[in-house]
Amino acid sequence: MDHRDALDDLDPGATLAAVEARVVARRAVEVEDLVLVCHWADLHGSDPRRGPDGGRVWDGADRLVEIGGDGTPLVRELCLPELAVARRTHTVSTRSAVADALDLRHRLPRVWALLLAGGCEPWVARRVASISRRLDRDQVGLVDAAVADAIAGESPGRVIELAQAKVIEADPAGYAERLRLELARRYVGRSRVDEHGLCAVIARIEVGPAEFLDALVDRIADALDQRRHLDPTLAPDLRADATRDELRAEAFGWLAHPDRVLDLLEAPQALDEPAEPTQSPEPTQSPEPTARRRPVRVVRPRVVAYVHLHEAALHRWGVARVEHLGPLLVERLRGLFGDAVIELKPVVDLGDQVRVNAYEHPESVKERVHLRTIGDVFPHATRVTRRVDLDHCVPYQQQGPAGQTEGQTGDHNAAPLGRTEHRAKTHLGYTVRQLGPGDYVWRTPHRLYRRVDATGTHPIDPEDAEQLIADADLDRALDRIEHEFRQAS
Repeated sequence: MDHRDALDDLDPGATLAAVEARVVARRAVEVEDLVLVCHWADLHGSDPRRGPDGGRVWDGADRLVEIGGDGTPLVRELCLPELAVARRTHTVSTRSAVADALDLRHRLPRVWALLLAGGCEPWVARRVASISRRLDRDQVGLVDAAVADAIAGESPGRVIELAQAKVIEADPAGYAERLRLELARRYVGRSRVDEHGLCAVIARIEVGPAEFLDALVDRIADALDQRRHLDPTLAPDLRADATRDELRAEAFGWLAHPDRVLDLLEAPQALDEPAEPTQSPEPTQSPEPTARRRPVRVVRPRVVAYVHLHEAALHRWGVARVEHLGPLLVERLRGLFGDAVIELKPVVDLGDQVRVNAYEHPESVKERVHLRTIGDVFPHATRVTRRVDLDHCVPYQQQGPAGQTEGQTGDHNAAPLGRTEHRAKTHLGYTVRQLGPGDYVWRTPHRLYRRVDATGTHPIDPEDAEQLIADADLDRALDRIEHEFRQAS
């Protein structure tokens, strides 16, 4: 049957239902593959160098090997190529699948149970198994417990970051040793020069200096872009309509000339301008020639960093989460910030609730909303960023109910959204209600329902969702009546 003929009968709602059904079916097929991989390993778990009576025999060179992490059963090494043929993949890829499947079944039982029930994406579960493979069978339990609580609802990026943090927390000494070895592999190099006289500069360095270097290149590029029209000698090779990449490449080259960089960033109006000659009285005797020394100027970078940590993380092996960088040992924060200018800000009380009369959300509200949500709250969103629009869940009305505009903006009516999702919500008939701090219920135009909270995105029964939306609207109406009563009295 032509698939197009079958699809012609599907309206938008039925199409979305079919898509959801295929997600469930796809997950089931991928899980079945992992189950079969485990069964193949079970069939090849006996020692090929021992006969039925327990004595040693010679069978060619096959042997039992540990493919998964600590606590997984040994598997015959030479059984993998045939399994790879059946799976139509390379032996290395199949070996990774066997390792992941065995780790999930034997080392991450809670995640494995969710996987068998279709409650998470198989590739995310496999990634967690791979990340945690270095841990022993006891340490990995910390990862299993934390990930099992998050993997069903959180975005893949957040689950993977959580797994990485728990791996550090479970074995901080091992992580520190691996870090020491990786630091020894740092390098800076360049490629061969091509026929145009260009080459690539490649570096593997710590994230702190890399962030500062990236920011410095941006600053130089901005300064060049602002000045090059006034002084063409600054960057004579740049086209008038140079792209951002071209500007940053030019700026990177300027790093070879620190004095010029300082002039550009500190006193751009004096750059490349010859000093005015000055008349001085004739000296009575010729002084000894002395070298002219340039004053030493230090430009300390300013950095805005958001570090999230629990009180327990202040102990020796605590783990902090740095926005945009991921989990790090607390002791690594000093190396991350270097000699940057650091401004400490007070702890934000997430229990505060503020309402204002203006349309724009005040900065205090924006900060609390971000700390509660850590990014976009559109269903299944993956963005962990502050670069979002802060939308009114219930649209702001310039002339509010009963002529009132007070109190429509605040913690109670704020949803961080990506720009595209914000536009879709505004123009296409989405409904979202905020049930509490960081807790939202969504209804799409074709009536798909989701609840987004601190544990991620969860499908929700349509009747339950409609009741939550109605309850939220009722609470809002009661708040308005109470407000009007206070105003009248």
